[in-house]
Amino acid sequence: MLRPVRPSGWWFDAVLLAGFAAVTLALVWRTPLLDLDLAVRDLVDAHRPGWLDTTLRWCNRLGQGGQVLTPLALIAAFVMARRRHTVRPFLLVVGAFALTYVTIGPLKLWTDRLAASEPTDPHPELLFHAEQGMSYPSGHVVNAIVWYGVLAALLTGVLRPGLVLAIRYTVPVVLLFTTTYLSFHWLSDGLAAILLGLFLDRVLQRVPWDAVPLGRIDRAGWGVPFFGAPGAGQTQAPARITR
Repeated sequence: MLRPVRPSGWWFDAVLLAGFAAVTLALVWRTPLLDLDLAVRDLVDAHRPGWLDTTLRWCNRLGQGGQVLTPLALIAAFVMARRRHTVRPFLLVVGAFALTYVTIGPLKLWTDRLAASEPTDPHPELLFHAEQGMSYPSGHVVNAIVWYGVLAALLTGVLRPGLVLAIRYTVPVVLLFTTTYLSFHWLSDGLAAILLGLFLDRVLQRVPWDAVPLGRIDRAGWGVPFFGAPGAGQTQAPARITR
């Protein structure tokens, strides 16, 4: 049985996917969204002092999947696995890695959009324009939503609820701002990434990780449940297992 999410039902998932499709089509059909992308790019390029540029580049590292987020998730999963005597925290990490791998990269390769900072192309804002383009959607923003959601799920019951919410929602907002302000991505790259990231996050929330059969691992006592009934992507800490 799938785990419940908030908002409940599949209607919100459909809204997210429809929104992602709408943003994509708006870019393909050269609607005013492209003009907005160009206006935002020109505005931030003209108002980016050196000290702020340096600061935001460091903040932008919070969205690096392979160098920051995956290692953090693995460390959190290892700590919680040892603490609760179960390998099930790693299932969520593996699921998140697989889901982001089969979605973000292929979409970037398919849409062929250059970065907002591309200086040598007269129309870098266009989709399906340059084979070397990999800007759409913003991988940093998608990673932030998915991976900080993973961290929040793993650390619920250990950290204060307010800190869990901050981890889950604050960093994606920071990444949306930094990637746009630094012209690493167009504004619409980030907007599409929010819609895609929330959808992927809900997919991960729905998976009944505690019900996945683990065979010998279960029989060895390392497959006890870890994820309780979720609320908005969070988990309840199970009782400590004594041996």
